[in-house]
Amino acid sequence: MAASLVSSLTVPLISAFLGGAIALVFLAGYLRRKRAAIAHIPPSATAAAPDQPKHVRPSNQTQHKKGHPRPHQNTADKDAAKKHHHLDLNTLRGHTDSVTALHFSNDGANLATVCADGAVRVFRIDDTSSKSFKYDIVFYRRIFFLSLQVFSVTNLWACGDACRILRINLPAGAHPTAVAFSEGSSSVVVAAQVLLGSSLYMYADVSAPPTAQNKQQGNLSPPEIKWAHQKIHGKESVLNLAAARATHGPGDGSTIIISCSEATDIKVWHGKSGKELGTVDTNQLKNNMADISPNGRFIAAAAFTADVKVWEIVYSKDSSVKEVNKVMQLKGHKSAVTCLCFAPNSEQIITASKDGSIRVWNINVRYHLDEDPKTLRVLPIPLHDSKGSVCQYDHMSISPDGKVLAVTSGSTLQWLCVETGAVLDTAEKAHEGDITGIAWTPRTIPNGGVQAFILGTAGVDKKVKLWLAPEVGST
Repeated sequence: MAASLVSSLTVPLISAFLGGAIALVFLAGYLRRKRAAIAHIPPSATAAAPDQPKHVRPSNQTQHKKGHPRPHQNTADKDAAKKHHHLDLNTLRGHTDSVTALHFSNDGANLATVCADGAVRVFRIDDTSSKSFKYDIVFYRRIFFLSLQVFSVTNLWACGDACRILRINLPAGAHPTAVAFSEGSSSVVVAAQVLLGSSLYMYADVSAPPTAQNKQQGNLSPPEIKWAHQKIHGKESVLNLAAARATHGPGDGSTIIISCSEATDIKVWHGKSGKELGTVDTNQLKNNMADISPNGRFIAAAAFTADVKVWEIVYSKDSSVKEVNKVMQLKGHKSAVTCLCFAPNSEQIITASKDGSIRVWNINVRYHLDEDPKTLRVLPIPLHDSKGSVCQYDHMSISPDGKVLAVTSGSTLQWLCVETGAVLDTAEKAHEGDITGIAWTPRTIPNGGVQAFILGTAGVDKKVKLWLAPEVGST
């Protein structure tokens, strides 16, 4: 009986001993792994916050319970960390979809943008380097409420001395594709695609800040639509708008706007009255874009073929537009011209083609005596893809002093010397996706208290960026 008792006790004891040994082995392995993980933590992770309480976990392990806000990180600091180019000054946020176009007012103090979310935004820029500009735009985006009205507008948010932001909702179902200021900085003209075709709207008083009394009483009314046109190019959408003041000859300084359709027609409009002043047809299968000279005299179109057609807007003695006539054709490229722009003096045109070249043309010729425009310079496109093939330029714009040519290809932004074609600087992946538009400030504006020419770019990444013009002497 004693033997059987010992036998019955031995089996549980042996089992308990083996179980304890196995548990000790697992515990030892766990402790070794824990010591190894601690030993491999980079010194910077602990040095960054030596006074951090022990119960606070590292940021990459922090778990936020539902209902508890995440720790706030300054937006300006985030943007500074993301900057990848020394000419990148600022990022304007608040757009909720792809930004389709942008345009600066004549004084450079207002920037209008249109977005695929169906809204027009007007930013008041007093200094491009202000950090509060970034923060307040993000704040504005969060607190903006959508109105159920057909036309609606947010408050004009006061952001200290840095910026003010105005948002206008277009009619329901309208998708804006282009924008241009009219009559200085007080009005904007917007092209939008609707179900029946392309439309044009002119909003007035977009730069007038609200009074303190209106703010308190909540009597902020949306900018008024002064004029509108439907189906301006049939069912075709507007590729771009371009605006200039009529200062040539008997021109009275009024804003002249052109709308370029994706078909072959281009229309001329009076910015203030909305009157249609003329229509031209490129007869080149399809347009790529069009531009108007700074003095409001010439129109040039980049289209499907290699030739660039130029028209002249003829003004009567009473400053009204008499007619629009084709006066010259730029011949020399071997393939389609993708983009072009006029020089600030309105006497030269710069073109970029799929043939891999940039040409600078002199159009200050006696065309009425059949004198042809002259090619001043032929420059190779200096941008190549990963396979070594020449890239195609999508957009171009020349600085107001005529020294720097800004060009884009996909998400790449490049600055060229107009005189030599030398690359002044390049920003690869300037946006997280294709660049949809570029525009220079017509004059210098403050950047950290220093006057400078600023380039604005828009992209499919819902951002608008501001860039400092490079020094022409640095190549």
